[in-house]
Amino acid sequence: MRRATLSVQIVTLLIATGTIAQLAAFWPGIITWDAIRQYGQAVSGHYDDWHPPAMNWLWHLLRRVAAGPAPMLVVQATLYWAGTGLLALGALRRGMRGPVVAILVLAVSPIALVLIGTILKDSLFAGALLFAAGLVAVASPTAHWPRICAALLLIAAASLRFNAVPACLPLLVALAPAAWRRSLPRLAVTATLAIVPLVLALPLANAALRADRSGVELSLVIYDLGGIGRFANADVFPPTGVANPVAVNRACYSPISWDSYAWWADEPCAIGFTTLRARLSANHAAYRWWIAAIADHPGAYVAHRLAHFDRNTRAFVRDADLPGLSLESDPNRWGYAVRPGAVRDGIATLAIASLATPLGWPACWIALAFGLVVLRPSLGGGDGGAGTGGAGNIAPALAWSALLYALSYLPLSVASEVRYHLWTIIATGVAAALLLGQPATWAVPRWRQMLAIGPFAAILLGSIAARVMG
Repeated sequence: MRRATLSVQIVTLLIATGTIAQLAAFWPGIITWDAIRQYGQAVSGHYDDWHPPAMNWLWHLLRRVAAGPAPMLVVQATLYWAGTGLLALGALRRGMRGPVVAILVLAVSPIALVLIGTILKDSLFAGALLFAAGLVAVASPTAHWPRICAALLLIAAASLRFNAVPACLPLLVALAPAAWRRSLPRLAVTATLAIVPLVLALPLANAALRADRSGVELSLVIYDLGGIGRFANADVFPPTGVANPVAVNRACYSPISWDSYAWWADEPCAIGFTTLRARLSANHAAYRWWIAAIADHPGAYVAHRLAHFDRNTRAFVRDADLPGLSLESDPNRWGYAVRPGAVRDGIATLAIASLATPLGWPACWIALAFGLVVLRPSLGGGDGGAGTGGAGNIAPALAWSALLYALSYLPLSVASEVRYHLWTIIATGVAAALLLGQPATWAVPRWRQMLAIGPFAAILLGSIAARVMG
């Protein structure tokens, strides 16, 4: 008992140290163009839906504590480190010392530290999900309040991203009583019930905050039309009066992101958001054009989506061709900037180096999450030794959450920044720490073991080869 108490104290001390070091190194928080726009709305109290109004509203409330990015940095760092600590303590409670060490080591990943130190909806989202998972990890089977708090946190997190549902759903299902997940029909009903509040969270939050429509949904439509046109060598845009639209689009399109079609590009495409917004917004024309273009050129759509997903997941590409991490605040009218310091500079250097390794290639983490799901797919009732604390299914739920969230970017992504996969990297790492060292994980037929290992090995070796030969 005394040894266990000492271990808990050590973990608590390490988590407290990590939180303080995180805040000190990145104070008052890196703010990029997105965060600057969000903070402007937090100051005014008037929101649009380009970035999550729920986060802007939270920031508006936090300004009562202090102005600037610092309060949001505290929220992000607290959620991240507290969630990590709860998961480690849950594993410790089950005598899983190896996973405890692995979870703590994963927490100091330089990429994660930089992103948690940057004010982003992706970082807030990942922190909220990690904390919710941690609450489940330490909850006893009969403890209801931790599950209720975790459920509310997951529903709130679903208001932060348009593709949040695939990430939140497995965790919300894992919160349900074991009897609700004991058979496949019961699991299906539970998932159906759980998906309703998650789907409604974003539109209801936007409506409650009276957020103006910004046309953010057109970014995907315009990017897909551009990609289809590029690979089909055809004009699939609504008429714009632009001469030789096929050639114009060919010069504008990039499989990396849609930015050239946006108004903020240094040289905006002549066919882009500004020229197409009115035409596509009228009478839901955007979706008619989008569906018609996909139906007419399905091969071009698939080629565009695969080319972009390759960049989005940093699979078979050159790292130098892709966006890096934001290590400094962008210029802003309030003058907020991170303090210079040797610790932050060291973390930034390691983060840049990590981006050029499998640690910074989301494709490898996705393949690992797939392998974990193959080995331990069940979200059903019972402990089975697969997780921590009173929630035996938390590790499979994390793996499913990481995988489904990552795959949602295949049809929905418009940009290629590693921040979009922060949750996938975190959740996969924790799930792997909890599962891979357990004999029960590998107590499956040989073909399942090969199915789990094969794709990961192929992606890993293929990604390395592409960079060496590129």
